[in-house]
Amino acid sequence: MKNLLDIAIEAHGGMEQFQKFSYLTAKLHQGGVLWGLKGKAEVLVDCYVKVDLKQEWVSHWPFAPTDNKSAFTPGRVTIETPEGAIVEELLDPRKSFEGYEMETPWSNPQVAYFSGYTMWTYLTSPFILKRPGVVCNEIEPWQENGETLRRLHVRFPDEIATHSTEQIFYFNKDGILYRHDYEVDIQGKNAAARYLLDPLKVDGIVLPSKMRIFPRKPDNTPLPEPLIVSVDLSEFHFD
Repeated sequence: MKNLLDIAIEAHGGMEQFQKFSYLTAKLHQGGVLWGLKGKAEVLVDCYVKVDLKQEWVSHWPFAPTDNKSAFTPGRVTIETPEGAIVEELLDPRKSFEGYEMETPWSNPQVAYFSGYTMWTYLTSPFILKRPGVVCNEIEPWQENGETLRRLHVRFPDEIATHSTEQIFYFNKDGILYRHDYEVDIQGKNAAARYLLDPLKVDGIVLPSKMRIFPRKPDNTPLPEPLIVSVDLSEFHFD
């Protein structure tokens, strides 16, 4: 019998198909209260993202009101001009968030760090759960909106920059990722639930076209508001 992760990967297009590609690019329209709280309400409202599917690297552009772009890796973030000149650099970026809470403002490189690791996690799941060092175990199912969701408890290794070491991934009856829970360590360990909506298939890979992220209560149910982050995705392109 196939385990849940294998079922999910097959439902999303299969590992063989995913490994044919090196990069994924998409157009983003983003909203939610987070960006204003961080003093960056307009910076990445409408932008593009490019994700390296082989290693943890991400770029967003433009960083409004400029045409600058970011280059994110777990150990270094830069903001660069379109020609590649470095405008800002942040080394060991995760340390820069020590003591931060939900309302603590961010610099542009900090926005690039957060947006980089989130979109890398979001746009490569569930395939990254097969990466070396990632440990997955199926736990008890969860009932939501009349549906039984199967769940994976995932523990990420230190070398992967992501929200938190331990996260929960929820899959519907078809094996499609429907919900994703985590704590945002870099802003006071806020508990969140991310919902993946309106999936579509691009070059054989199933991707969400909308994501909505809400606070998560101690009983594991989401609060209906505030909407922390919204992401609408379009113009997907694999290379």
